[in-house]
Amino acid sequence: MLLAFELSGEHTTLPASEVVASLESVCSDFEICLNLDGCLIIEIRKDAGTIACILAKKLSMTHYITEVLGIGGAGEENVLDTVEKADVEIEGTYSIRVKRIREYSTIDTESMEKRVGSIFFQRGARADLKNPTVQLRILLTEDKSIFGRIMYSIDRSAYEARKPHYKPFFYPGVLMPRVARALVNIAKPEKNLLDPFCGTGGILVEAGLMGIRVLGGDMQRKLLLGAKMNLDHYNIDHSLLYQDACRMALRDESMDAVVTDPPYGRSAAIKAESLEYMLTESLGEIYRVLKKGKRAVFISEREIEALAKEAGFKVAQTHIQRVHKSLTRRICILEK
Repeated sequence: MLLAFELSGEHTTLPASEVVASLESVCSDFEICLNLDGCLIIEIRKDAGTIACILAKKLSMTHYITEVLGIGGAGEENVLDTVEKADVEIEGTYSIRVKRIREYSTIDTESMEKRVGSIFFQRGARADLKNPTVQLRILLTEDKSIFGRIMYSIDRSAYEARKPHYKPFFYPGVLMPRVARALVNIAKPEKNLLDPFCGTGGILVEAGLMGIRVLGGDMQRKLLLGAKMNLDHYNIDHSLLYQDACRMALRDESMDAVVTDPPYGRSAAIKAESLEYMLTESLGEIYRVLKKGKRAVFISEREIEALAKEAGFKVAQTHIQRVHKSLTRRICILEK
């Protein structure tokens, strides 16, 4: 089955990376057919319906998962031709929505919805915009149109409800839940996940809600107590350690995944000789405790790729996230 993942526009590269990593965690028989701006088309050759259901519960940077019924050109007549040729039977009622990805297309979406609707009207189908049996969707990208049936809509409101200032303990400058969840998915944890600079526990909460056993460490007791409050609030199975990320009390190769957002050296409570020392030693420790073949996601405001390679890692990906004028995050995906 051919599936379209309609990606959120909040980041240029993270959403697609999250989809691919999540697929790799649950499925081995798939192929990326098209990687478009705002849309990823993937062929899943076995149990596509089950896999789509699993991903709908995992993904945070995707809007819709759609069964692809046709792919055509970007012009108006191309779109109508694609719909005409698509093998689709509607039992019950339907709705049709046309969505422009960014501003590539100049097609009037409302007019196109009416023209596509007339095709199904002539076939005897009945429209229902409030509670349709089948939801049809057309995505207009730079040079293609994707026609499909919505299988799942991602519930992004749950992430909004977990924004940092809504949690029992709040501290400024932390990751938003959608980003934290995406990074957990990219790390591909199986049973456990470590955040050696856990702060208020935002990353641990997102991993824990997925059923992952989480372990956090920090050198600020106040933040550890806050992390415990937040994790307890969501009934997360967790362990917290007051420990230095540069000298962790963990066995070699004991962790499935690591996701961490260090404080970049601005906090006065960091007990390290220098930022360089903290980065070098913590990367070495993360490499030591991570199992072979597994991933670490390390966030920094400076380039750490060379230090990661010195620690033994392969740098698989680097994503850039501009937070505000004075802060740009570098999200490095590291593999052991």
